[in-house]
Amino acid sequence: MTGCLSLENGTVFKGELSPGCNGTVVGEIVFFTGMTGYQEVLTDPSYKDQIVVFTYPLIGQYGINESDSESAEPQVKGVVMLHCPDVYSHYQATSSLKEYLRKWNIPYMTGVDTRQVVKTIRELGSQNACMSSSARIPPSHTLKGQIEQVASAEVSRYGSGSIQVVLIDFGVKKSIITSLVDMDCSVTVMPYDRLELLQKLEPDAIVISNGPGDPKEMGGILPQLKEYILTLPTLGICLGHQLIALALGGNTRKLLFGHRGANHPVIDYGTGRVYLTSQNHNYVVEDESLKGTNLKPRFLNVNDGSVEGLQHETKPILSVQFHPEARPGPEDASYIFEEFYQSIKQPGREKIYA
Repeated sequence: MTGCLSLENGTVFKGELSPGCNGTVVGEIVFFTGMTGYQEVLTDPSYKDQIVVFTYPLIGQYGINESDSESAEPQVKGVVMLHCPDVYSHYQATSSLKEYLRKWNIPYMTGVDTRQVVKTIRELGSQNACMSSSARIPPSHTLKGQIEQVASAEVSRYGSGSIQVVLIDFGVKKSIITSLVDMDCSVTVMPYDRLELLQKLEPDAIVISNGPGDPKEMGGILPQLKEYILTLPTLGICLGHQLIALALGGNTRKLLFGHRGANHPVIDYGTGRVYLTSQNHNYVVEDESLKGTNLKPRFLNVNDGSVEGLQHETKPILSVQFHPEARPGPEDASYIFEEFYQSIKQPGREKIYA
């Protein structure tokens, strides 16, 4: 069935719409540049309600397996590809990508000129789009409320390590939890809207997770979050990085089309080395807003010079805009978890609560 991908600016791209797709699907359109890792992308809560364009021309060749998902179900609103084969080949695969998307009622389009779609997004910026059987201009309002849909509603625990870490969940990826458990941490995942539980849990450190949407939507919890950030060793990842900056007095802004892919070069001024990183975000911390916060940019994006991570001048507070757990992408930056672990293990450190 012929379908239309209509952008907010009026541009329409045609392709083949997945069978059974009735009505109109609206979401923010973004693009991912990795050659592999589509299963991790589709299930990453940070992509909640977005229509993802895959720039690599062949998506789905190794199928879907039981272990690579970053959450229990797909989070995207729709998928756009040039080609998606019916035949797949991988010893762990249990279904094709098309079967998987149909199972979860996620509409997809193939045969779309994805190169031109991406050029349009890069020129005009991320915007709303709709997928339907006919051309329809999507609404221009900003989509909100994604964090509430993907964050945990209950406290859960993972691992049995000697270090007690509370992970504040705004839409965490499974691989972040796994990385912490592998570092000898006992991880308690806590809903972001129940910060009053933190003191009762008496953790050794906190991690502020990734998640979808505009970090400023969480403005109501920033004063309480600040108390714990300044009290305990803290690691912020992606959205968590942005929330640390906001809580301590910094500011964020929206990029034209965001950073999404598995090969973004980032320089760490702490080591003097450049690492390839996996990224997925629309917003960045403004460098000039950090004056007076005691936060210093430690990581910068080599391509556009944007802030990719912060370190506090006197306290064990570290944040990264990229994903040190990767999934998908290179594991160059996995040392971030080791550095965080060592900051907790410093001799003489005691638990002190606000």
